[in-house]
Amino acid sequence: MEKKNEINTAFFSVKNIEKSYGTGSAKVKVLDGVSTELYEGEICVILGPSGSGKSTFLNVAGGLESIDGGSITIDGQDISKMDPKSLGRYRRDKLGFVFQFYNLIPNLTVKENIEVCAYLSKNPLEIDELLHTLGLWEHKDKFPNQLSGGQQQRCAIGRALVKNPALLLCDELTGALDYKTAKEILALIEKINQTYHNTIIIVTHNEPIKNMAHRVLKLHDGRIVKDYVNETQLSAKDLEW
Repeated sequence: MEKKNEINTAFFSVKNIEKSYGTGSAKVKVLDGVSTELYEGEICVILGPSGSGKSTFLNVAGGLESIDGGSITIDGQDISKMDPKSLGRYRRDKLGFVFQFYNLIPNLTVKENIEVCAYLSKNPLEIDELLHTLGLWEHKDKFPNQLSGGQQQRCAIGRALVKNPALLLCDELTGALDYKTAKEILALIEKINQTYHNTIIIVTHNEPIKNMAHRVLKLHDGRIVKDYVNETQLSAKDLEW
């Protein structure tokens, strides 16, 4: 990806965000003054041990949880200042979520699972074209229990992507998959980024995935301890672990 210069405006910016759970002596600070910026079309991989704040970061970035302090600006809008109704509209129109567990609707086909989210968008992607991109065209009329784990994850990605979201958030999207299937899913994410130019944030325990990212963040005890741009990236097919 072409490097951005200093005059470019960041697409995604978090500044000094704070997040705690609990009260009194049981209060635990999960995010402690986190700040970073991403540019449009970047893939960012977030690493860190369990309890480092990775998933919480993703949740607050997507407006699923509120923050205690700081700001989160996406595409020029400070989502941390939005009221619940406005935030709901913003999540619907601008954000896509992919989780480790697919959460597909069991009595809907692959195509119908994806169509459900298309109806929520003002500018959805063309579903048949997306099914081809995802490698699901031949499986479009199957139900989730007729699919492999990798095919279900492809469907979950399609459901998130059909809205044409500016920001795609992925939480351990390969965590439940075998090695071969995980690499296929990462190659699909790479293809999606190149085709649709979404900004993508991937939270993972799998450190080698960082090598396909434009930017890498490492969290520890709620703080960013590393934040750097990959000078050279590996294709997803060349990743090894």
